[in-house]
Amino acid sequence: MESFTERVVTIIKQIPSGKVMTYGQIAKLAGSPKGARQVVRILHSMSSKHNLPWHRVVNRNGEVALENEELFYVQKMSLESEGVIFKNSNSICLEDYIYQPEIRAE
Repeated sequence: MESFTERVVTIIKQIPSGKVMTYGQIAKLAGSPKGARQVVRILHSMSSKHNLPWHRVVNRNGEVALENEELFYVQKMSLESEGVIFKNSNSICLEDYIYQPEIRAE
């Protein structure tokens, strides 16, 4: 059986260019509906190791939630380079860009 961390990594790797998922959405698909903060920790500690497209993960409001100004702009520019259009300085319309995998990660 895969661990929660392994399922989260697998889900994040599947997010296609130009699409996003939320921390909570990933946590729910990975089997822990209240594990959004764990997803944040996994992204922080494993993005480089697993070459994760971390920039494709936003909060439940479609916002770039990074407080570090440099990383905020890296995430925003990465999404814009994939065709994601921001409706204001830090958020997108989730309805337009949300990725909904058809199969639950096991």
